[in-house]
Amino acid sequence: MKLDKFFVAFLALILFTNPILAIGGDKNSDDKSNLTPPQYQIFDIGVTQNGDSASQGLGVSVGAVGVGRSLRTGGSQAFSWKNGGGIVGLPNLAGRNFCVSNGANDFGFVAGACSTTVSGSGRLPVIWQNGTVSQLPMPAGETLGDANDVNASGIAVGSVNSSNSQRAVIYSNGIANIITQTTANGSFFRTAFRINDLGQVVGQGIDPTNAARNVGIVYDLGSSSAIEVGALPNANGALAFDVSNTGFVVGSSMMNQGSGMPFIWSQANGMTAIPLPVGTGQGSARAVNSDGWAVGTASSAFAIPFLYDGTATYRLQDLIPAGTGWDLSTNTSSAALGISDNKVIVGTGVLNGQVRAFAMIPVINVSVGGRVLTASGNPVRNAFVTISGGNLPSPVTVRTGSFSYYNFSGLQSGATYTVTVTAAKYNFAQPSQTITPLSNVSDFNFTAEP
Repeated sequence: MKLDKFFVAFLALILFTNPILAIGGDKNSDDKSNLTPPQYQIFDIGVTQNGDSASQGLGVSVGAVGVGRSLRTGGSQAFSWKNGGGIVGLPNLAGRNFCVSNGANDFGFVAGACSTTVSGSGRLPVIWQNGTVSQLPMPAGETLGDANDVNASGIAVGSVNSSNSQRAVIYSNGIANIITQTTANGSFFRTAFRINDLGQVVGQGIDPTNAARNVGIVYDLGSSSAIEVGALPNANGALAFDVSNTGFVVGSSMMNQGSGMPFIWSQANGMTAIPLPVGTGQGSARAVNSDGWAVGTASSAFAIPFLYDGTATYRLQDLIPAGTGWDLSTNTSSAALGISDNKVIVGTGVLNGQVRAFAMIPVINVSVGGRVLTASGNPVRNAFVTISGGNLPSPVTVRTGSFSYYNFSGLQSGATYTVTVTAAKYNFAQPSQTITPLSNVSDFNFTAEP
């Protein structure tokens, strides 16, 4: 099967750290037929260069900046992505032909790693700031490292070294510090997967009294304290993969390093199992947003990316329109690895036989509006504003009033529209503009010229 060559690399989705990722369980979703599933549109994030063989979506920021890598023979290139802005290739670090972006904030910072092979040989932690790549510092004596995420304050997290010597690390203000704080029973941090804007870090720990037991750790930068998220019934440990800005943690809980069950955890409510999608026997939650919506990947014979909305679990394949060419349910390469606070999902699927990074945009009703003004800021009344495209069967035209406002409602989020303005006695340098709204837009303005 031609997809298999990407699957081995894809299992180490938090680049090159190669933690032991145990997924599984035996529960499936209860019948939720009385619930209305969310609706999504799906978009191909694409590749950074023509001829690249595949791309993978590995995460998304709070505000929906997607990250991942585009693969080609002899190399891979990290990318960032924004809805309406498309994919942007990020430069590789000198001497490292294989780079990947693992996490991003909403202020131009992207965290990742660059190496000499696709499997992570000679990996170095890097940060891209507004498109420029820099190697992050490492603790004295360390020669291997990676960065898995960066928060709004520009603090990055990841790991240094490898195998039994691997340790979680914080990159901040030009300094790298290993997280030495242990949990109450002495469990230590092996790698940090994510950091939220409050300075809470989650990842994989090891119990020194039972090296086979995975420990899901939450470390707080402010208090320098570390706690364990615990385990689900019939399990003794966990891996913590993501933490939201509201303190939700998701991951997988298992017995030692065997199969496990996806979970969601909070300080107030403890650990709760996330039901697996119907027809699957194992799975792991990989990302969570501030509302407690989580995404991950379950499997039986195939990899099945899923969405959990706090009540029910859905296969992503069932949330997108039929006939798109996307396969998210009958291959071994699909995965869901990021969900933003506005519920944009980023992951990997198969589009017409090719492995591609995707972005899924929730379908909701939104409005687009703004004003028509002169260059000096005076209102232009009786201007005609027309919108077309998207879900509209035909163009719709409105006229601005005394204060020059216009507004169109009942539009579909994630769809692309063209807005055009005309006005007597005025010209426009840009009479037509396109927009792909994710939420209500009230400042889509036009500037008139005499």
